[in-house]
Amino acid sequence: MGTKSRPKPKRLHGKLRAVRDALGISQTEMLKRLGIDDTINYSRISEYELGKREPPLMILLEYSRIAGVHMEAFVDDTLDLPDKLPGNVNHELIRRQYSKKL
Repeated sequence: MGTKSRPKPKRLHGKLRAVRDALGISQTEMLKRLGIDDTINYSRISEYELGKREPPLMILLEYSRIAGVHMEAFVDDTLDLPDKLPGNVNHELIRRQYSKKL
């Protein structure tokens, strides 16, 4: 009885790279913007962008906030990122609603 793994987005790695390229920042700067520069090495960004590793959900969420797009745009292979990044999705409203519940 084998264990089936979940389907993984085939275009995720390219989208992650596209965000960094659109922002014109280094892998080290992306770590800082993600808020994880003190926990992992910049080479992890390379692994995400080459499709060698998949970022944890919370890091993917931060990518979506940095890019100004819905997280769905990263994980749905049928969706493209907007031509202009960062996009115009307002994540601040989501943060405020969430913090009120805590």
